[in-house]
Amino acid sequence: MGLFWAALTLASCALAWLGGTGSEASRAILESGGQGVRLLLDLMGPMVMWSGLMEILARRGDVARLGRGLRALLRPLFPQLRDEESWAAMGMNVAANLLGLGNAATPAGIEAARRLSAQGETGLRALAMLLALNNSSLQLIPSTVMALRAAAGAANPADIWGPTLLSSGAATAVAALLMFLLNRRGERT
Repeated sequence: MGLFWAALTLASCALAWLGGTGSEASRAILESGGQGVRLLLDLMGPMVMWSGLMEILARRGDVARLGRGLRALLRPLFPQLRDEESWAAMGMNVAANLLGLGNAATPAGIEAARRLSAQGETGLRALAMLLALNNSSLQLIPSTVMALRAAAGAANPADIWGPTLLSSGAATAVAALLMFLLNRRGERT
């Protein structure tokens, strides 16, 4: 993949030079690097704050409690799953995703995937469902997107909350329903 990007970059530079816009391309490359660093610094504050809050909540046991509360809602989607450690990792992963903290959800998601993949077909079915839920990602608080909008200078970064909740809720419902139907179909064959 690295070779592909290197070739694409070199071809773009060659075409800009041949087209007589080499100086403009060079300026754009240098400016975009600076813009990338500024964006990184703008996002670092909210990400550190939310990740720190997630860590505090995890150490206090609040995330585990939220995970146990979510377990009642998730139980119909994972009917044969019995492993408590898998449930704990999945609960923490789903809880972090609900709060829009994808970066904080990743370690719990990796742990859940590791545990589920070791449980045979039942675990793999649960892992497929967890991946569907993660990729559709219901967002109660789209904190990362709001931080991006704030960094971009949006007048009201939170005005995407309603549409995000509606669209991510619909995507999650459809993903869960499709995976549920696929799993039921697979159990019959």
